Amino acid sequence: MIKVAPSLLAADYLKIGEGIRRAKDAGADWLHFDVMDGMFVPNISFGQGILKAAAGSGLLPCDAHLMIEKPERYIEEFAAAGARVITVHAEATNHLNRALHQIRECGCLAGVALNPATSPDCLRYVLGDFDLALVMTVNPGFGGQKLIPSAVEKIAEIDRMLKAAGVKAEIEVDGGVNEANAAELTGKGATVLVAGSAFFRAQDGAAFVRNLKK
Repeated sequence: MIKVAPSLLAADYLKIGEGIRRAKDAGADWLHFDVMDGMFVPNISFGQGILKAAAGSGLLPCDAHLMIEKPERYIEEFAAAGARVITVHAEATNHLNRALHQIRECGCLAGVALNPATSPDCLRYVLGDFDLALVMTVNPGFGGQKLIPSAVEKIAEIDRMLKAAGVKAEIEVDGGVNEANAAELTGKGATVLVAGSAFFRAQDGAAFVRNLKK
């Protein structure tokens, strides 16, 4: 079943609670947190405090996407804050295997994210160590960007890799996801769709989520 994870990065920051409730009422499955440090990406977003408040509401499982340098420094803190899924970038750590095991040891699902120009070959060396592969279809750092078409085929490559190895893992897509391209993304093998601007700008959130899941 396809999951939809609205990204809080695109919500109205003066009404974050309302944004979380909107995602829940629309039938979303996860709440996606784009955590940025101003180093790995050219932007700073929010940290453990906001995630803890959202997780404490019990409305949706929190999916923490750590776009930060040396993410292993903060894995335990985000787990303690209530994250259900923690994803680190392959490009941001020198010890990807260790970081993924650290996430699992904290009781969370472990994810590994790849920037648009990063080859999925690096996943071959950690097959079985992650529960989710996140394909970035925009360069991370800012919401509202258009999907990079060349990144889409990477979804199919990862899907083939997982099936050949007999490994089960979600394939998440983040960046420019909307009603016009969702079918192509899921057709390539995506199972979790992150939608930020498109979701929060939609007049009917529930219809938007239903259309992405079709």
